[in-house]
Amino acid sequence: MRYMIASDIHGSAYFCRKLLDVYKTSGAGRLILLGDILYHGPRNDLPREYAPKEVISMLNGYKDQIYSVRGNCDTEVDQMVLEFPILGDYALLAVSGLTIYATHGHIYNKENLPPVQKGDILLHGHTHVLTAEHFGDITILNPGSVSIPKGGNPPTYGMLEDKVFRVMDFDGNIIKEMNLGE
Repeated sequence: MRYMIASDIHGSAYFCRKLLDVYKTSGAGRLILLGDILYHGPRNDLPREYAPKEVISMLNGYKDQIYSVRGNCDTEVDQMVLEFPILGDYALLAVSGLTIYATHGHIYNKENLPPVQKGDILLHGHTHVLTAEHFGDITILNPGSVSIPKGGNPPTYGMLEDKVFRVMDFDGNIIKEMNLGE
């Protein structure tokens, strides 16, 4: 199965629309959201077309296809309007023989690892900086930010299929690629 992975939408109707347009044509069977869905946070500028109510409506239409974890900007109030679970701090995913610990990244990250084992993958957002790197015995992946990218990166999302992780921009360019089976 192909998985689309996105983080840090931050209430941008513009980028949520772009994300879902790609999702619809990508052949992905699930959309994994790594938190910070509706609110932009006090440290970020407003993203393009900041319209959380529109984001709610768009994402609720895919409620049976979304796996999500809680970001540091996500709250119980957000859960009241979103029709898919968002308040879990992490999700464990078994994909193509890989064990993936998916989280937002504000608690568990490179500096504070969750309970992972050799060969496991830590998948997170939060930093708004795309990453695909080996770190000791584990792999760390970050699809970057859909709406407020940092580090000179464009708005990006991730795709995972057949043990290959790709970070892509909305023009379909592969920005970074890593074979996770090696």
